[in-house]
Amino acid sequence: MNEHLRTALRLAADGVPPLPLRRGKLPFGNCPACAHNGCGGRPNMKTPGPCMCPLPCHGWAAATTDPHVLNSPPWASAWRHAATVAYHPGGAGMTVVDLDDPAAVQWARQTLPATRTVPTTRGEHWIYQGTMPSSNGVRPGVDIKSLAAYARWLGNGTGATTPLPAVVCALAVKDPSPAHRAPQTLSVPLRGHGGECPHRTPTYLERGITMAVQRITEARSAVHATVYRTFLAVLSTHGRCGCLTDAHVARLFTAAQSKGESSRHCTDAWVNALTTLGL
Repeated sequence: MNEHLRTALRLAADGVPPLPLRRGKLPFGNCPACAHNGCGGRPNMKTPGPCMCPLPCHGWAAATTDPHVLNSPPWASAWRHAATVAYHPGGAGMTVVDLDDPAAVQWARQTLPATRTVPTTRGEHWIYQGTMPSSNGVRPGVDIKSLAAYARWLGNGTGATTPLPAVVCALAVKDPSPAHRAPQTLSVPLRGHGGECPHRTPTYLERGITMAVQRITEARSAVHATVYRTFLAVLSTHGRCGCLTDAHVARLFTAAQSKGESSRHCTDAWVNALTTLGL
């Protein structure tokens, strides 16, 4: 039994579905019977698990925790030729924030809640408990790998795995279509809902607003989407307890307008974020 297969079986025993990767960090290609989805299985790769073919076909969807499948002769051959081991984070109830360079790592340390961290060749994987849609390029050097995706297995890493935070979920939220924007006659809704405030000190809120302003100000591309995602992240944390004041929101709007956003778009993005969160 080679090292990759031993790693795969250990992962499977822990409830983490593995799959082999060939050179170039790519899954093994589908077998002839499954080429171009000729087998009729996994047409859009939206569901996990192998099709009727016993080979590791269909990319991330081939990942499995079944030791019999992993150790069967066709798969055993794939493990012998594999360059490395990958896994399906969503199948293990996890989300990986893939930070591809030092700048992305620095951004994460300033923006995201601490969690289990795994070093990579050029950056780090930050692993959270919980699943979400996967999305590449959510910001420079940052990919989200969870449902319908695979990530390289690079070891257990260090630190405790924390629950998936709203700020990470907001990264994959697409900016709403202009066709669904709120009427422009609406004023900016600011009032809280009278819920119990979960923040122990005003410092937590101040730090959150400062980080949000910094995120908008440092955006080098996709400013329109960055503004919406930032508003969504702020409201998901501070929008239900009445902490936010006109002054806080004015700081966010000023930062957005300094990047070329209009007052109209700021209002639209804020209202749409409120609507998305049901506030």
